[in-house]
Order: sequence, then structure tokens, then C-alpha cells
Amino acid sequence: MRIRGTAGTRDAGARARLLRDRLRSRAEANPWAVDIGLALLVQAAMTMPFVVPRGPELEPATWPAYGLTTLTVVPLVWRRRAPLAVLLAVIAASGLYRLALEGPGQPLPYTGLVCLYTIAVLSPPWKRLAAGILVAVAVPVSVWLNTQSARELTFSLFVFGAAYAFGRLTDARQRAHRVDAERAAARERARIAREMHDILSHAVSLMIVQAEAGPVAVRAAPERAEAAFDAISATGRDAMVQLRRMLGVLREDAGGPAAPRAPQPDLADLPVLLERVRSGGLSVGYATEGGVRALPAATGASVYRIVQEALTNVVKHARARTAEVRLAHADGVVRVTVTDDGRGPQGGPGGHGLVGIRERAAAHGGTAETGPGPDGRGFEVRVLLPVPAEGER
Repeated sequence: MRIRGTAGTRDAGARARLLRDRLRSRAEANPWAVDIGLALLVQAAMTMPFVVPRGPELEPATWPAYGLTTLTVVPLVWRRRAPLAVLLAVIAASGLYRLALEGPGQPLPYTGLVCLYTIAVLSPPWKRLAAGILVAVAVPVSVWLNTQSARELTFSLFVFGAAYAFGRLTDARQRAHRVDAERAAARERARIAREMHDILSHAVSLMIVQAEAGPVAVRAAPERAEAAFDAISATGRDAMVQLRRMLGVLREDAGGPAAPRAPQPDLADLPVLLERVRSGGLSVGYATEGGVRALPAATGASVYRIVQEALTNVVKHARARTAEVRLAHADGVVRVTVTDDGRGPQGGPGGHGLVGIRERAAAHGGTAETGPGPDGRGFEVRVLLPVPAEGER
């Protein structure tokens, strides 16, 4: 029951965030509609003193006074475009309302609060300073001309200060949201680049090896040449399928047509990958320890990509004759080891492929090490990935 309750709370939170994001996106897409709606809401609030029954000792609720309240609200429609000018217009219209017509008072200075909040959110420091000076002068003057009450002055300064503080907090939150969005976009670009590198580097490397061996095989063993060309064709088609899938998802995220979804490769696809590499002339062994176990989809896909990239590096750089892939399953972890008998480490941190292997391991909370193979010969990639328990997936 506790798990269900937690899941229900999580779903409710996700729905609330989705609704919030939709409202924010619609507001950003239609700023004029938002500002007009806000002006109408403020006008409705300022209408209350004119429609609520009033005693004979209070100021009369006349139509000219009500029309002047509308004049103080209309500038709010342009509050984003020229916030400081709108504040000046609101202060001037409010002063005219108080001095010329003496209509019903308002419980709160709605228009001034909205203007100051907008300036705190959108304006540079010098405009915020100018707005603060205007408010610091206009509020005491207004209180002195109307009530001459220290209590009223204190309350007015408090609500204007609160409006400014809320505006600065909103600006800080929006900045943090933009930073998070930029970081998320950078992570997504890195992930896409890593996937593209793995797909293209593997396919192109195998195709180059097969193409280089083809002319020799044509003269010496025509049947091997035919197999080499078949392998080139199969590798190219597989790469195109994966690229279409990835680009289709990107188009869908950008508002394009939906792409057909297919699962990411996992451990079940390793034999096909190894056979494709073997077709290029590299002898690849495959062994498992601890029995074959089901892995979470994300972990299985990462294991596949790690093995793919490690073998691609063997084909491209190692000048090796044999390679060995070993998967060791234990409680809570899976260890991936790829060893070859090639040239061994060439110095430096490695290219994008090894960086991608380390990033994939780190994404799962695991580790990746590279260096000389057993007895100092060849090259070895060692990756340790935690495997969450069934209830944690």
C-alpha cells in the first residue's frame, strides 16, 4: 500500500508539473493575451468599491471616477514593453484620481504593485533603481495627501517592498530554470553525439575493413569477396536504420511527424554485433560468467554500446587478430571486459570513443578503466556497472 501511495503521489506531481509547463508555454506564446487578462483582472478588483453598497459618509461612486480607474489600468497592457513608462503613467493617473475626482478608495494599490513587480522581474538595475526612487517619493506623498497616517504609510511601503521582493525571486527562479534547461540541452547534445559516434564509427570502420579486403579477395577467393560485399551492405543498412530511428525521434521532439519506436539494442543483440565484426576478419570470442541474467533496458543498451565501441576501436586502431568479450554477472553488478592482442595503449587519454565509454559508465554510477591487457600485451577495456534490484527499477 505504501508503494502504491508513493506512486500515486509521484504521478500527481508529474501531472502538476506537466500542467504548469503547458501553462507557462502558452503564456510565453501569447504574452499579449496574458497582459490583457491581467489588466481585466485588476479592473475587476478595482470595480469592487464602486458596486459594494457604501455609507453616506464615504466618497460617492461616480461614473467619471470609475472611468478614471480604467485609465489607470489600461497601461498595464504594455507593462512588458515599457515597464518604467507604464509605472509613470499609472502614478500620474492615480494622482489625478485622488486630486481631481476623489472617488472611492482602493484597499490595495493594485496597478502600482503590478508595475513594480514587472520592473523587478524584467528590467535592468538602473530601471529598478529609478522605479524604487519613484515609489519612495510617490507613496509618502499619496499617503500625506489622503490620510496622513503613519500606519497607512507603513503598510503601503510594506506591500510595495513585498511586490519588489517577489519580482526579484521570480527573476532568480527564471534564471535558474534557464540554466537548468541549458544544462539539460548540453547533456542531450552530448548523448546524441555519443550515439551518433557509436553508430557511425562502428559501421564505417567495418565497411572500410571489408572494402579494403574486397579487391584482394576478388582475386584470391571470390566467395570471400561476395561475403565481404554482403557484410558492407548489411552494416550500411543497419546504420541507416538506427540513424533514421534517431533522427525521427529528434524530428518528433521538434514538432515533426511521430517516428516509429523500437527498443534500444541489448544483450540479446550482442551475437549479431560480434558476427558482424567477425565478418571483417577479426576473430572475436564471447564468454559469460555467472549465467546470463536479464538487465534493465538502459543497462543492457549501455553494455551493448560499450562492447560496440570497444570492438570498433580494436578494428580501427589495434591491428589485432583476436579479441575477447567477457560479461561477468554478480549480485548487483555486471562487469564488461573487452581484450585484444593488438598494439596496446598509444598514450593520451583516448579519443571520443573511450570518452563515450566512460560517460556511459558514469551515467549508471559505474566505472570504466582502460590500459594494457593481461601480461602487458594488447589493450583492455574494463567496465563495472551497478545493476539495480528488480524493485528499484
